[in-house]
Amino acid sequence: MLEILFEDEWLLAVDKPAGVVVHPTYKNVAGTLLDELRARQPGVMFSVVGRLDKLTSGIVVLAKSADAHRALQRIWAEADKEYLAVVRGHVEAEGGRIDLPLGTDPADRRRRIVRADGAPSVTLFERLAYDPSTDRSGVRCRPVTGRRHQIRVHLAARGWPVVGDAVYGDALEGFPRHALHAWRLSFSHPVTEARVDLSPTHVVDLSTYIGDAWPYRS
Repeated sequence: MLEILFEDEWLLAVDKPAGVVVHPTYKNVAGTLLDELRARQPGVMFSVVGRLDKLTSGIVVLAKSADAHRALQRIWAEADKEYLAVVRGHVEAEGGRIDLPLGTDPADRRRRIVRADGAPSVTLFERLAYDPSTDRSGVRCRPVTGRRHQIRVHLAARGWPVVGDAVYGDALEGFPRHALHAWRLSFSHPVTEARVDLSPTHVVDLSTYIGDAWPYRS
């Protein structure tokens, strides 16, 4: 059951569960988030602004028209975005800035890597918790830029891969997702200019699977 976080005549925001693909691809031609929303409102041509990976949960914003999409894209870089993550290893610093350029991996175009000729990419992070029994840390991340897989690649580059991320770290048996959750989003509405502040009413509780590094409980 999708939680609707915000809706008006121009925009829709939902809390996407992990495991749901946002839009159709050659591997996932049906059963996506867009398919479900278009089935609910057949006359609306939804389009996604700021997609999430399949195994990441949290806030997804969709425009209801091409005009709304263009308007939202124009202000998207100024939106404030916050993610929760659990990573492998001890994040000793209380917080910091990861400033590493990202580009396509020539060996696998689906991956992103740190490379000198990559696009400038910045992620701010704050350590929230550390669980010595599992050697995992809970962190809050704010992507200043919006590159594909940015948070996952930046954290892995610092030696802190996201738990469950088989692409940039290791899969975790019995945990079929990333320990990454898009949990807060704030932006100026592209039409009304009112401030829109979004956060799910229920933050997914991952502590059962990954221990006390996950800082939020249901």
